[in-house]
Amino acid sequence: MQEILNRIDWQKQELLPVIVQDVTNNEVLMMAYMDQEALTLSLQTNIAHYFSRSKKRIWKKGESSGHIQTIHSFNLDCDNDTLLIKVIQEGVACHTGRRSCFFTELKSGTIETEVEVNTDAMYGVIDTLYHTIQERKNADPSTSWTAKLFAKGENTILKKVIEESGEFTFAFKDDDEPEMIYEAADLTYHMLVALAYKNISPDRIKQELARRFNLSGIAEKNARES
Repeated sequence: MQEILNRIDWQKQELLPVIVQDVTNNEVLMMAYMDQEALTLSLQTNIAHYFSRSKKRIWKKGESSGHIQTIHSFNLDCDNDTLLIKVIQEGVACHTGRRSCFFTELKSGTIETEVEVNTDAMYGVIDTLYHTIQERKNADPSTSWTAKLFAKGENTILKKVIEESGEFTFAFKDDDEPEMIYEAADLTYHMLVALAYKNISPDRIKQELARRFNLSGIAEKNARES
């Protein structure tokens, strides 16, 4: 096996595209990426691990949803730069709750498969909202506020972030608890739109906050200033 793994030129390509098929019927479930560490973990555990380009970290498929992929086989292509794995899929492969990530017919835009699992509770409201915002990027601006913001561009998006920050501040000064909650929700939404505009996953914010648990606020501020 090591001889075959040595064929992968990790210096030429840091990420290996991975096509994922259902071992029972060869349905294509998704496409993801593995770096060398993710491939090693996948080989060691027979559970699919990938490198998330949006989260900038290794993630175990199903770490939030429980919809893991047990790997049945690994196949490297003729150019040694793409991997095909066949898996036993627990639950569904797609974060939308569909069995496969490939559900939109290109020419007509028809959604060919129905949602099988409600994933909202699995991923949490922030991640679910972020994914929804990403999906609305190419929607009709006349029917989607999110699409309208993306169509108008970063200046409009940032103006809304500043506006909602101000409204939250006024609610705070007025000691209006229901209004504070309402405006905080508006601010969170518009901040997620701004992050989605730059394709920055909220998971990276969580990682940064987790990093700071071992730092005092003063030490963290001093580190940034230096």
